[in-house]
Amino acid sequence: MADDTTHFLSLIIPAYRQEKTIVENVFHVKRVLDTIRYDYEILVVVDGIVDKTLEKLKKKKIPKVKILAYKENRGKSYAIRLGMHEAQGDYVMFLDSGREIDPNGISMLLEHMEWYEADIIVGSKRHPASRVNYSLQRKILSFGYYAFVKTLFGVNVKDTQAGIKIFRKEVLKKILPRLVEKKFAGDLEMLVVARQLGFKRIYEAPIKLDYTLSEVTSAATLAAIRGIFQDTLAIFYRRYIKRHYDKPRTLFKPPEKIIRVK
Repeated sequence: MADDTTHFLSLIIPAYRQEKTIVENVFHVKRVLDTIRYDYEILVVVDGIVDKTLEKLKKKKIPKVKILAYKENRGKSYAIRLGMHEAQGDYVMFLDSGREIDPNGISMLLEHMEWYEADIIVGSKRHPASRVNYSLQRKILSFGYYAFVKTLFGVNVKDTQAGIKIFRKEVLKKILPRLVEKKFAGDLEMLVVARQLGFKRIYEAPIKLDYTLSEVTSAATLAAIRGIFQDTLAIFYRRYIKRHYDKPRTLFKPPEKIIRVK
């Protein structure tokens, strides 16, 4: 196993309409990262300059935080992919910018990465040791989606959609040129492509999650559910019918103008 001092962590936080909470969230994550045994960088990707999210981050000038921003909203998965292309770490993680997932779980995923010598560690709300607070309706939807994904792809992961995952940089170099998802099902697409390319060391780790802290409306939740299922079927089409993922063919096109703040 490689010595801990060789590892550098890049943590990507996609942010959209987070002007009320983004500064507090980033400081919270940074306090957690200051306690781990790796050096790190935080990349906040502002997915569309539609409110004061970028402005508030620029004013704070938080150490070890880099900001990437562009004008039009393109989707969470697109923002994560941009962050992955810019990441300097040999471990690359992403964490949703909402307050639902406790960032103290970052160290748990890192320990699992080392312990299993893994390719990918997936934060999972369905892990037996996870502490979750979400409605019965969400639990039913989560189980239904797991069964749906298991049937379509055979992915041996019980929760593909929780917004915290970590990858070895070598894995990302192989899968990124094949990815196309921009919005809802990018997490799943990464796992499907990694599995197709032979990366089998994919494991789940427990997280602490509280959906009562979310500010997402019911209408937005329904739209997201509909989008996830549509994008999942699109991944199935690309994987098994179009055979899109067989070869690296997608050159990631960053926005024409990216605002970079260090």
